[in-house]
Amino acid sequence: MSDIRKICVVITARPSYSRIKTALQAIQLHPKLELQLVVAGSALLSRYGTAVDFIEKDGFVVNEKVFMILEGEDKTAMAKSTGLGVMELSNVFYNLKPDIVITIADRYETIATSIAATYQNIPLAHLQGGEVTGNIDEKVRHANTKLADIHLVTNEDALQRVLKLGEEESSVFNTGCPSIDLASKVLKAPKINFNLKEKYGGVGAEVDLSKPYIVVMQHPVTTEYKSAKNDITLTLEAIDDTGMQTLWFWPNVDAGADGTSKGIRTYRELHKPKAMRFIKNMEPEDFLKLLYHAKCLVGNSSVGIRECSFLGVPVVNIGTRQHRRLRGKNVIDVDYNKNHITEAVLSQVKINHLPSERIYGSGESGKKIAEILATTDLKFHKTITY
Repeated sequence: MSDIRKICVVITARPSYSRIKTALQAIQLHPKLELQLVVAGSALLSRYGTAVDFIEKDGFVVNEKVFMILEGEDKTAMAKSTGLGVMELSNVFYNLKPDIVITIADRYETIATSIAATYQNIPLAHLQGGEVTGNIDEKVRHANTKLADIHLVTNEDALQRVLKLGEEESSVFNTGCPSIDLASKVLKAPKINFNLKEKYGGVGAEVDLSKPYIVVMQHPVTTEYKSAKNDITLTLEAIDDTGMQTLWFWPNVDAGADGTSKGIRTYRELHKPKAMRFIKNMEPEDFLKLLYHAKCLVGNSSVGIRECSFLGVPVVNIGTRQHRRLRGKNVIDVDYNKNHITEAVLSQVKINHLPSERIYGSGESGKKIAEILATTDLKFHKTITY
């Protein structure tokens, strides 16, 4: 192995990019590291916002693209997509010959990265291990932890949980989350300096960003995928009842996404909401600026738990998708009840901004991660005695 370590990062979905962007930048700048970038899964698909376009626009060179998502958007398609990912990524790692592979968080595709690297004796680094959510994502997250050799956790609570899972203390690092690095930059320069419609298009009503608005980001829950259409319809009705300007972001590719998408399209066609605009994706910094100026974030995205706690944005978290995840004072939890959702939103929009909380880092995560990757001992086997 040369003095320069090859770090292969696999991005499988649009939120994964914001979770790793500043670490990618720090890896590129580090004299002892070489970045290898693989984009896979829904990050390549136009119906989920084609995250790869934003990645390449930011100047990153994509070494490989892996198409692995099967149609269906149900639990069987998820399982088969994971299997296809293992096959395709195994070849990618064989050809690139990285010194370390990085897998991000808990999406089902991430375990394909972990398996493909681990079975080829490539040291695996896992970002965001040790957190809890209560659904299939939590199982995948903890499985990634047990396959990983380097653990880059985002808070002390997660660190302690990884240790309880039996990992060596010397391999677990509390780096914070790179997405907080982006949020830190936004706090220093929060002005919205882009034209939303011209830059990102979308469909639906015109939204005047100089006036109060809310943001909605609701994904299907993989263990409750059969109720996805009903769940999103309840939220649509509740938000419509508030009468507030709303920017609504498209769901991710998990099981139930087809139901969520159908629910949005059906409601849009039948009711023609006068204050909602629907958008697929945005550049991470632009999205955070939009969030910072929003009166409230509604839905079940981890951005409400993570970045919004740092930005001080009020959040209405719906349902079980973020069950038990460490959260700040900015979050109100409600169930799928139209009246409860409406009441919670109308309560949260009165608050304006809350104090910034540093639960998931303070804004230096990317640099910390790069230095750890450059200096930590490399291994691909477990040595701890249980």
